[in-house]
Amino acid sequence: MLERPCPECGFESSKVPRDQIPELIGANALVWVEILAGNPGRLRRRPREDRWSVLEYACHVRDVFRVMDKRLNLMLSLDESRFENWDQDQTAEQDNYGDQAPAAVATELSAAAETLAEDFGGIEDNAWQRRGMRSDDASFTVETIGQFMLHDVVHHVHDVTSDLAAPASRSGR
Repeated sequence: MLERPCPECGFESSKVPRDQIPELIGANALVWVEILAGNPGRLRRRPREDRWSVLEYACHVRDVFRVMDKRLNLMLSLDESRFENWDQDQTAEQDNYGDQAPAAVATELSAAAETLAEDFGGIEDNAWQRRGMRSDDASFTVETIGQFMLHDVVHHVHDVTSDLAAPASRSGR
């Protein structure tokens, strides 16, 4: 979703200036904390068997922040770094996303977002073009991985607040 606006959520990640990435991470986390303050029964309810619940999406976003922070730090410390594959559906099952406590998820999501925002906020000008590669050979710079990550977490807010539920499996890796 780096080449054009997302046809579902409308977010245009390539238009996000790198200096706004930390602020947008924080703003996204605040939205999730507000969402997670809702009715726990509603948060756990899947709209369909093949769709994630709001709570499961929130757990995923928390983990997106964590995984992207690891990838960011790898890119900043190693030339041409490669990222291990992240099976999001397997993580959701293994970590029992749907059984986690919404308040704990909100706290953990906030902390992960704060760490990631701080790390993006501390990047030196000459480091924004450092490169990294996913296991599927998708290549990113520090700047584009930040933009890519923002689309993922913004899109998931759209997923849980729109009338159309999104597929349980997301391709954000």
